[in-house]
This record gives sequence, structure tokens and C-alpha cells, in this order.
Amino acid sequence: MNQPQSSNSLFNRLRFVLVGTSHPGNIGATARAMKTMGFSQLVLVNPRFQDATRHEDAIAFASGALDVLEAAKVVGSIEEALDGCNFAAALSARLREFSPPVTAPRTLASQLAADAFLNAALVFGSERYGLPNEIIEKCNVLINIPANPDYSSLNLAQAVQLLAYEARLAEVGDATPASPVGFQGVAASLDQIEGMYEHLEQALVAVDFLDPSNPKKLMPRLKRLFSRTQLETEEVNILRGIARQIMLKTGAK
Repeated sequence: MNQPQSSNSLFNRLRFVLVGTSHPGNIGATARAMKTMGFSQLVLVNPRFQDATRHEDAIAFASGALDVLEAAKVVGSIEEALDGCNFAAALSARLREFSPPVTAPRTLASQLAADAFLNAALVFGSERYGLPNEIIEKCNVLINIPANPDYSSLNLAQAVQLLAYEARLAEVGDATPASPVGFQGVAASLDQIEGMYEHLEQALVAVDFLDPSNPKKLMPRLKRLFSRTQLETEEVNILRGIARQIMLKTGAK
């Protein structure tokens, strides 16, 4: 996936910080989540396992994002992790009494994308305990994902994926193709489509599905149906081939 390569692109300004991660698999899955959205800066603060980035579970869960995993920086404090940042956002499912202002992922992503001078970090806590208050208090905002209030627990890598997706969307916009179809061929001409209708009508008469003396609204309805599909030349040829085979089998001319 391509993304802007300028130095002030959000892809170059945003880092993901994992604090006290217990399971190496989550570190690998985080690398994968980041790479799918175009991000690469991963910082680990005191992961539970030494050499966590080389743990077999981390490598297995990275699944193609080994470059992000191998480039991850391992540090001993949140201060080191935030070095060079002028903005930090902590993620927590629990609201804190003395937390910084609370914001939603989409709101935060829009803010980060809009301000090219923000070198930001998204800070995620451990799977067991989340983030301690003293780290949250060092951050500018607290991110609260509006999840099901009866069960708001997210896997660490899932939370990273959600934030990375929102950040990507804010930076590059909605990249959904205009056509819902992955591949789009050459659009059929009006003459091609009209010829197909004539051929189809002949085939329907040949199998007694259409009574030419009492056609009712069959052909207009079929035309309306096909007009919604934006027929391509190859599709018109397929339909005409079906009609041709019907007429061969019935002996119609």
C-alpha cells in the first residue's frame, strides 16, 4: 500500500509504544497491524521477555511484518519511549479521576493528521494491568474506544489495529474505489447492449417464456434490471452466448 513519503506525513510522525507487554505474540501481531496500515515506528518499554522481538511467538504472529518487528526499539522507561515526541496519547478502557482530556480515536486521528508539527506517540499498556496512572498523566490525552460498556476489553493488537486504521484514514482519506468490484472491464456500448436485448428477447420467445403477442412488461423490466449493473462488453458477450445456445438447442433461427 502506498502512502505519502514526505517527512511530515503522519506515517513518519506517529509511533506506537507498548508498555510492559506480557505476550510476545501480541508484539508480533502489533507489528503486523501497524504494517497493514502503513506505520513502522514501534517502541517497547520493558517487555516481559528479554529479546521479545526475536521470540518465536512474536515472529509467528508478525506474519510478513518482520521488518517492523526487527526495527522495534526496546527501552527501559516511558521517557525514553517518548523522546522526540511533542504529543502523546494514552489508551485505556478505564477512565481515570485525574486523567488528561478524554478523546475518541477518530477525533484524535484527525487532529494528528491535520497538524504536521505533531510528532506523536500512541501509548498502550500491558495486557494484564493496562497503563499506570503515572504514565497516563504524562500524556496529552486519554483515548477511550467507545466499545460495548458491558464488555469493553480489547486485545492489545486489536486496539493497535483500530488506532492505526483511524490514523491511516485521517491521513489518506477514504481510499475505497469508486467501483465496488475489484476488477472493472470495458463498459459495453449502447449498440452492444441493445443488440444483446434483441438477442435475449428472441431466446425467451424460443423457450416460450415470452409471448410476443402479449409481452406485457417483461423486456422493459429486464432492461431496468440490467441497467443497474453497468454492463461490460465481456458480460454482454456472455449473455449473447447464452441466448445463442438457447436458440441452437430449440432450433430457433
